[in-house]
Amino acid sequence: MNTITRKLLIGAKEYLIMTFGMFLYAFGYICCILPAHCMGGGATGVSLLIHYISGGVLPLGVLVLIINGILLIAGGLVVGWNFGIKTLYCIGMLSLMMSILQIPAINEFCNLHLENDRFLSVILGGILAGIGVALSFQQGGSTGGTDIVAMIINKFRTISYGRILITSDFFIIGSALFVNDLGIDGVIYGYVFVAVFGYTVDMIMAGNRQSMQIFIVSRDYRAMADAIINQAHRGATVIDACGWYSKEESKIVMVVCRKSELSIILRIVKTVDPNAFISAGSVMGVYGKGFDALNKA
Repeated sequence: MNTITRKLLIGAKEYLIMTFGMFLYAFGYICCILPAHCMGGGATGVSLLIHYISGGVLPLGVLVLIINGILLIAGGLVVGWNFGIKTLYCIGMLSLMMSILQIPAINEFCNLHLENDRFLSVILGGILAGIGVALSFQQGGSTGGTDIVAMIINKFRTISYGRILITSDFFIIGSALFVNDLGIDGVIYGYVFVAVFGYTVDMIMAGNRQSMQIFIVSRDYRAMADAIINQAHRGATVIDACGWYSKEESKIVMVVCRKSELSIILRIVKTVDPNAFISAGSVMGVYGKGFDALNKA
């Protein structure tokens, strides 16, 4: 398989995963949050608020496209037109998926009939939407919204992304208090949804990037490094060290691997040198060949 074909297949896979992610995100809102009659955060939350104010006349999918379009234009004028094609694709696909799921026949087919259990509907909606966004993030995509607002704000003042996200969601969801038929319960469920949504995204992103950094102190460091490279097919780095208690020079074999590969490394270490000293710790992100690409960091 030549390089061009490989790149095309990888690109097709990424866009396919982003499409599925946007479907899950749209499903969480249209089939879980809307029936529960509660709020959400970000640009989609603003669109949802306008949808409720209009009495459901304005389609949510169209509103999502309009709100994100306004934010994209504002962001382009203020900080420059440096939005990736994947962000534009995700925004367009999210709007399309929401519009499709709001077609009466399709909506009835996908209806989970959880109207009488709002809490379960909100939890399920948060999990599905969180999974969808996390899948898109992993492929380098973004749904825009608060990301663009953060870019605009940081053009003039440095504020952390997390603080902008929390503050904007707090006011967007809180504004639902002034919308008829939503009330305090709709606001509270909205905060629950955002909490579940954020937790789900964090868990998936951390799980995807979680790797292990292993330090192995062994007199047989050459055999150890060779075994790890040949059997586990992972790189190894030999580091000069000194045991301060014994004052003896030693070598440390450092290995970075996926969490699922830890047992393989430990088995190799035990086979080569049962007396080796091992230290293993989790690391959030590892970037480079064999791990995550820097452009997805």
